[in-house]
Amino acid sequence: MRLPNAAHTSRPWRIHELTRDFRLEDVWALPTPGGPDDFPRLVQQIAAGDTSANPSRAARALFAIRWKVGELLGWDDPNAGRGSQRPTLRDRLPVDLRETPGPDFDTLPFTSLYLLDDEWAAEIVNRTVHGVMHIGWVPDGSGGYRGQMAVLVKPNGLLGTAYMAAIMPFRHLLVYPPLMREIGRGWRAGAADSTPAHA
Repeated sequence: MRLPNAAHTSRPWRIHELTRDFRLEDVWALPTPGGPDDFPRLVQQIAAGDTSANPSRAARALFAIRWKVGELLGWDDPNAGRGSQRPTLRDRLPVDLRETPGPDFDTLPFTSLYLLDDEWAAEIVNRTVHGVMHIGWVPDGSGGYRGQMAVLVKPNGLLGTAYMAAIMPFRHLLVYPPLMREIGRGWRAGAADSTPAHA
């Protein structure tokens, strides 16, 4: 479920220190109900994610097209960011956050920035955008907890601005809804796998 921006901006997340020049694009409630200690499982599930495994044919096709276009046009080359070096928020991290880098991603083109008890941030940098995925673990209002995802973006020039405008309807109609369902399915499957069998 999409949430108002205040669901992210009103919380004292550490990411606010690092992204004052980024635009908050979306905030989503993740279908991941759990307890206070379940955040590490959500982090591992997302880090192991794979866009080619999305059950939505439309979403898989969009991701495949994006990766192919990026390959052909050089959008995702290691030095594809602004200037001669790819920018990174790691340069802005205070010492305490540098000591908590977070997990590596299996296939997604993100790099972890930091991981805390209830907050994880990862970035993606390419020729179109510098983006941040922020995952938080928040009270759900009924005694439990759930994940919350925020997407922050800094477009890279006119290309990035045009790219973000072009993909907006696809993100909200074809990408995020099946992504939320897939996160929910993975969460339920993980909960079932971790439940001890009873005789």
